[in-house]
Amino acid sequence: MSAELSHDEDNAPADGDENAPGVPETSAGLAALIDERLGEVDEMRASGREPWPVGFRPDTLSVSIHERFADLEPESGTGEVVSVAGRIVNLRRMGNLVFAVIRDRGGDIQLFIPKQAVGPEAFAELKGWHTGDIVGATGEVVCTKRGEISVKPSEAHLVSKALRPLPDKWHGLKDSEQRARRRYVDLIVNADARKRALDRSKVVAAIRGYMADNDFVEVETAMLQTIPGGAAALPFETHHNALDIAMYMRIAIELQLKRLLVGGIERVYEIGRVFRNEGVDRGHNPEFTMLEAYAAYDDVYAMMALAEGIVTAAVEAIGTDARQFELGGRTIDLSAPFARTTMVDAIESATSVRFELGMDTEELRSRAESVGVHTEFGWDGGKVLEAVYDERVQPEIWEPTFVTDHPSSVSPLARRHRDDPAYAERFELVVAGRELVNAYTEQNDPIAQRKAIEAEIAKRGQGDDEAERLDDDFLQALEYGMPPAGGLGIGIDRLVMLLTGSEQIRDVILFPTYRPEQRSPEQAAPENG
Repeated sequence: MSAELSHDEDNAPADGDENAPGVPETSAGLAALIDERLGEVDEMRASGREPWPVGFRPDTLSVSIHERFADLEPESGTGEVVSVAGRIVNLRRMGNLVFAVIRDRGGDIQLFIPKQAVGPEAFAELKGWHTGDIVGATGEVVCTKRGEISVKPSEAHLVSKALRPLPDKWHGLKDSEQRARRRYVDLIVNADARKRALDRSKVVAAIRGYMADNDFVEVETAMLQTIPGGAAALPFETHHNALDIAMYMRIAIELQLKRLLVGGIERVYEIGRVFRNEGVDRGHNPEFTMLEAYAAYDDVYAMMALAEGIVTAAVEAIGTDARQFELGGRTIDLSAPFARTTMVDAIESATSVRFELGMDTEELRSRAESVGVHTEFGWDGGKVLEAVYDERVQPEIWEPTFVTDHPSSVSPLARRHRDDPAYAERFELVVAGRELVNAYTEQNDPIAQRKAIEAEIAKRGQGDDEAERLDDDFLQALEYGMPPAGGLGIGIDRLVMLLTGSEQIRDVILFPTYRPEQRSPEQAAPENG
């Protein structure tokens, strides 16, 4: 037993606790605290020490230490020396002892620092440490009297000084907007935020692995386009100075990937950002991530199997127990196969009213109004069905369900149903009231596709700004011959929301969209005079 490990941690006199409730960042006291730390910076530099040095390199992660020495007995050492680095998230000073819990990408590890281990001069420098500082230490792996696996440094250094305090552990960042605006702070103090970020990375990696295993080729296509298409959405417009032309951020990836089908890349996908000039709410962000995939010689039914495989791979990436979970007080089971229903049957089940596209349009509008759905003059039957479904049906679908056979008139890029051309070979996978996947048997008939686009152009002329635009190059590509194909699009953000139990899309996007924040004088950037 090392005598240096037998200090009574419970009874040592407490000189200071860095984890007591701090000064809220909106208070006037913040400026004084920053000024105090800037003074410490001046003192360090005056004594020849750099507050933001370079050159320290850790050789071990906290998780590795805990795994390797999990059975270490209290008040014992290992003789093994490691170098660790991380941010101080808990700091206690007790006489001639300092306990600092630091956090690295693997987790937390305690630094157990007796004065005699580092020497009086180095120990005095620890008084300048604060919660939030990033420090590095080299020393023996030990177990303290309380049984805490720790590193007992022979050397300990400040490697990055924090000028702003972290939110205290009692109050933290409670406001969801502030958590999203200052994600860098949220990730430090909020274990759930870190887990969501890591789970998202695992989900995307698992999807890529699944797609590779199924012979799909990943590509990257242009985000700036001269003609935005592939979805019913308003684009963001910009201007290309060198070419002196208007350009648009893409609203979908579809039309470029279909061009690749024409070019002979028969199984192709992309995971990338798309941009839609729409509102911000719980389920929408103007910039979001889509997976779009297209497979030659497949159809909408093959896309159902692909969708189930992708979702299953994503579930397994964050733990097999994620297949069944609670969300909003209700159970969801993501075990495949998923339920299937037609849009018409789903509407009747939800409203007890039958809607058929063979009915007179005015009759459909009357039935829509009878179930509380407002319609507009000039809408065709397909638009009426879509409105009833969107308002009365989709929000109530909880278990994963393929809703099939959407109206052709609202599915301009899909092939008409082989059994009834009034409907399209299309499905949406809906879970917890949200569309997760949209898929078609793709339209590869260039003549039919041109007619459908022309109908969309007519809608634009009637004021529908979200209708498809004429992309003549895409239509020319189809005229070279595109193989029959199935295609799907999956909202990655919504999938991660579902799997992590998140209620807001902003919680799974690291940097969601907000208006610029109006900062108070206390929040202004500090100056070191």
